[in-house]
Amino acid sequence: MADRIRLGLIGASVSGTWSARSHLPAVRASLDVELTAVCTTRADSAEAARQAWGARLAFDDYRKLVASPEVDAVAVVVRVPSHYGPTRAALEAGKHVYCEWPLGRTTAEAEELSALAKANGVVSAIGLQARVNPALIYLKELVGAGFVGEVMAIHISLLREGVLSRPSHRTWQRDADLGANTLTIASGHTIDAMRFVTGGFSRLSALVATRAKQWLDTGTNTLLDVTAPDNVLISGQLANGAVGSVHVGAIPFAGSGYRMEIYGRGGTLVATGKDSPQLGEVLVQGAKAGDTLSPMPVPERFTFATSGTPSGEANNVGQMYALFALAMRGGESRQPTFETAVDLHRLIDAVKQASDDGREVTLRF
Repeated sequence: MADRIRLGLIGASVSGTWSARSHLPAVRASLDVELTAVCTTRADSAEAARQAWGARLAFDDYRKLVASPEVDAVAVVVRVPSHYGPTRAALEAGKHVYCEWPLGRTTAEAEELSALAKANGVVSAIGLQARVNPALIYLKELVGAGFVGEVMAIHISLLREGVLSRPSHRTWQRDADLGANTLTIASGHTIDAMRFVTGGFSRLSALVATRAKQWLDTGTNTLLDVTAPDNVLISGQLANGAVGSVHVGAIPFAGSGYRMEIYGRGGTLVATGKDSPQLGEVLVQGAKAGDTLSPMPVPERFTFATSGTPSGEANNVGQMYALFALAMRGGESRQPTFETAVDLHRLIDAVKQASDDGREVTLRF
């Protein structure tokens, strides 16, 4: 393998997209990974991305990119319905793969891709970036070290704007069957952050609702019918015995952002942010029994991304690339993998089942 991991990124763009806001700036700053190749669906846009981000190769067909001997690893950063094809092709070509979350449009797709990665002996990484957010790694350490003592209860909320309208290029997300909505993405990242810090649910009840049944397409000024859920409520018991509640919602105005509250016999921890911990900075506060909450700065040892990686969305992605590269070089696998993704897909299925059936679901995975 070359001095730096030679990465081929599928879904590159010059600006505006998730890849342009996070993956491409993170890779450009990285000392571990080199942007060797980019791929889009058109030769002109691929060449524009190559020039903009300094890649050596440009492709307009992901099959050609994954076949290139100059590519060690592949990042799949396209719309959810299109994750399966490029990811499968890369795995079959023997490449290591970092795929954005969700891994597949369905749990069956995710299970197939995870099994293929394992069978082919390659390193996988799934874009559950909250697990590499320095603040959440710190929270996990604090909980594990007994800062709050026995965990009694946990409450999490993520309420952000955006339920009433979408620009034309995002209205496809209104279809629940395409797998990119508040249940799968916002709730998926939020629940997974809880699973990482305190452990997951052992049994749960849920309500999955679509409150805004139409969106305004701001490009065409037309109303479109919506089946994708916009509010998810979950309550239940964690495997460690604590009670937990989660509310993730896309609401019309003035969303309160992200908040995780962990209450134990010996203290309290609170994490807050303007948005999901997958995306940006999270602040940590703590209090021992009898004290008031006070700030707890996150130690530098939880920062893995190359110095100079842009803050915000790119930083957590940079964290992931650092751990992905470490695993590819034979080091400890500390990044969330496709197996992590499969468990989360199954949990989301359980949430939907609990809501559809109107009854509590026991989790057996």
